[in-house]
Amino acid sequence: MSLTAPAAVQVGKGSAGHDARPAGFAAILGALGVVFGDIGTSPLYALRTTAQVVSDHGTIAASEVLGVESLLFWTLMLIVTVKYVILVMRADYNGEGGIIALMSLAQQTAKRKSVKLLLGMTGVIGACLFFGDGIITPAVSVISAIEGIEVSFPAASHLVVPLSIAVLIGLFSIQFHGTGRIGIIFGPVMVVWFLMIGILGILAIIHHPSILLALSPIYAIMFIAQHGYLSFLALGSVVLAVTGAEALYADMSHFGRRPIREAWLFFVLPCLALNYFGQGALLISDPATISNPFFLLGPQWLQVPMIIISTIATVIASQACISGGFSLCRQLIQLGYVPRMRIMHTNPTEESQIYLPGLNHSLMVGALLLVIAFRSSEALASAYGIAVTGTFLCTCILAAVVYRDRYKWSPWATIAVFGGFFIIDGIFFASNTLKIIEGGWVPVLLAAVLILMMFTWKKGRSLVLARQQHDAMPVAAFMARLPHSRSIIRVPGTGVFMTANPEFIPTSLLHNLKHNKVLHEHVILLTVKNLDLPQVMTDQRAEVAEVAPNIYRVTLRYGFMEMPNLPSALAQLQFESTGFDVSQASYFVSRELLVRSQPSHISRWRMALFLLMTKNATPITDFLRIPLDRVVELGVRIGI
Repeated sequence: MSLTAPAAVQVGKGSAGHDARPAGFAAILGALGVVFGDIGTSPLYALRTTAQVVSDHGTIAASEVLGVESLLFWTLMLIVTVKYVILVMRADYNGEGGIIALMSLAQQTAKRKSVKLLLGMTGVIGACLFFGDGIITPAVSVISAIEGIEVSFPAASHLVVPLSIAVLIGLFSIQFHGTGRIGIIFGPVMVVWFLMIGILGILAIIHHPSILLALSPIYAIMFIAQHGYLSFLALGSVVLAVTGAEALYADMSHFGRRPIREAWLFFVLPCLALNYFGQGALLISDPATISNPFFLLGPQWLQVPMIIISTIATVIASQACISGGFSLCRQLIQLGYVPRMRIMHTNPTEESQIYLPGLNHSLMVGALLLVIAFRSSEALASAYGIAVTGTFLCTCILAAVVYRDRYKWSPWATIAVFGGFFIIDGIFFASNTLKIIEGGWVPVLLAAVLILMMFTWKKGRSLVLARQQHDAMPVAAFMARLPHSRSIIRVPGTGVFMTANPEFIPTSLLHNLKHNKVLHEHVILLTVKNLDLPQVMTDQRAEVAEVAPNIYRVTLRYGFMEMPNLPSALAQLQFESTGFDVSQASYFVSRELLVRSQPSHISRWRMALFLLMTKNATPITDFLRIPLDRVVELGVRIGI
């Protein structure tokens, strides 16, 4: 009698792996359609908002335009090109990117528990701020594009908010189709978008080539020196030019490091820089265009097509952020920071293409409320920057740890490089904190609520698991008593009993014996472990041990980028000469009835929050994709 776990138990591995990653032009085109949508639509509002801060909604001098342009250009170079494209994107976790992957990478080398906890908090805070960005990005991007109507049809300005609401509802309503279908036209559309904004920039630069003096950082330094506090305020708007920089790192697993780098360095960055300089040249020649230099950059006949394509581009920008939110949420669920949610796979072959209905509806409601409350992109920009810069700070801290411990950088080199970026990010963040009253409180409040919920869930689940372990019976003790239990009847069939700790007998099995006095002929004690890895190697997926005749202990391991599928995983295991039929197995799970014990390790209000989150969590059977007609639930009272 033997039981083996083959190397093929790979459940649903999709395009996130190195081998599945496309190469060449297709990868670059795909990256253009997904990765660069957010940062690629920043010219719609970044320069306008910054110029209006500097001019206080009046006129702006040519020297001030040069200073602002130089700040924008060098922010793109330092934050996006050097920090993210060159440095942070090198720190991949088995090909995966994003702040949660970076957090796990940093925690790997940490030896002290307190340091791991601190790094975990940093990653979670950055993730929560990213969710704030995920709500604000669709709102500010769509409304800034629709505002182009005010340039061509000033009398239709009252339609901006209703049209923005309609576009947002349509955007979120099609998410269930999946990013694969939605993204078919994304790449070519973004190619047209970047070519259009680049060409318009060139045409304006030809008339005023002196704007290219802003390529020198001297003008940025002079602007800061001459304007003092005003330049500090302006930095809060300058950072709008680099919103979406985190997406370059987060989406690295889908397209690879090289395609994203090449697309940025040789196409996206030149087009963005040309457009920003073109808007600056227009401002120098006609300061009155400060009301909307992006749309006024084109001729009158082109403004309506510009509104149409910019609206499509902002939808693409929003799509990238929404899809990133889905992936990030799944990672947090796997790591135990977020309650289980319903996750739908929109592509039968691509594991990374998922749809979370609950999160999608929450993001839609949040974006609509922001549009209704702020009513303009200029007002929304106040709420935008603090979420972006907060994530920058968290990424900088985690990247410094990774470079110091994993890449063995010297302390001085780490401090010089990442300390310098931390100062830059800190200045941008401090500038945006001045806008908390104007709207910056939105992402701060949202992040605070999410952080509270995540750590409450993490603490509550740890207390539940500790209580279960305290009340559980060790496997060895159970097996020693089993042969002497004459009242237990073995019945035909296969019973799969879920347990969090493979060293202990599941509570569901003990309750089944207590009430039904039966034990299946074949028994699997099944444990699902979520590791701090993006994906688990195929030969390390399953671990199987026969603890007694026809009683097996099976452990399945999954990374935070993977979704478990227990029936499929068990079907891949090879059971020889046992008569084992996993396809007809019954799954036994515990239905937890949580109560607050005395004394308790959790406060009353956090207990109430934890119970509320537990009540709304997706059942474990749905999350693990177990057919409902094969599930048996046994109630268990747990005091924490």
